[in-house]
Amino acid sequence: MAANQGGRTRRRLSTEERREQLLSVGARLFSENPYDDVWIEQVAEIAGVSRGLLYHYFPTKRDFFAAVVERESERMLRMTAAVPGVPVREQLPAGLDTFLEYVEAHAHGYRAFHRADAAGDQAVRRVYQRALAAQERQILAALAEDPEFGPAFEVRPEVRLAVRGWLAFIASVCLEWLRGTELSREQVRELCARALLGVLTP
Repeated sequence: MAANQGGRTRRRLSTEERREQLLSVGARLFSENPYDDVWIEQVAEIAGVSRGLLYHYFPTKRDFFAAVVERESERMLRMTAAVPGVPVREQLPAGLDTFLEYVEAHAHGYRAFHRADAAGDQAVRRVYQRALAAQERQILAALAEDPEFGPAFEVRPEVRLAVRGWLAFIASVCLEWLRGTELSREQVRELCARALLGVLTP
C-alpha cells in the first residue's frame, strides 16, 4: 500500500488489474477514434502510468489494440455460449438478451472490437477476423447439435454463409442501437431472433 499526500492509502494494482485498467482505457479511446488517431501516450496519461509501464504490458500499439479486440471477443464468446441439450429455438431469446446486456454494459469495448475491421493494420484485422470466425464456429456447432436445425447442414450448404451474414447483421443493428434509436432492447432482441430463424427455416 502506498500513501498519498492527503494521508490516505492507495492500493497498488495487481498485474492483472493493471492490465484490465489499461485495456478498459484503450477500449474507450479506440471506440471513439480511428485506430491511427489513438496514441499510446494518451492511454498512459489517462491511466496515470508511465509510458514505460504501458510498453511493458504491450510492446506496440498493434499489440495493445489486438489485446483489446481479443478481450472483447472472449467476453462475447462466453456470453453467447450455447447450453448443451437445450434447443436453439428455446435458448435463442435468452442468449440474445444476455448478449445485448453485454453490448449496453460494455459499449466502448463493443465499438472498439468492430472498429478493428477498419484498421489499416492487417495484423489487427486478422485478429478481428479470427474472432468473428470463432463466433461463427460456436454458432454452427450449436446448430449442428440441434435436432431441428442439425439436419439442414447436410442438405443446405448455404447455412454457413447465412450465419456469417447474420453476424454482420447483428453487428450493424447493435452499433446503430448504441447510437440511439427508438427500439427497446426487447425489440432489438426480437428483430435479431427473427432474422436468424428466418434464414434457417426452409
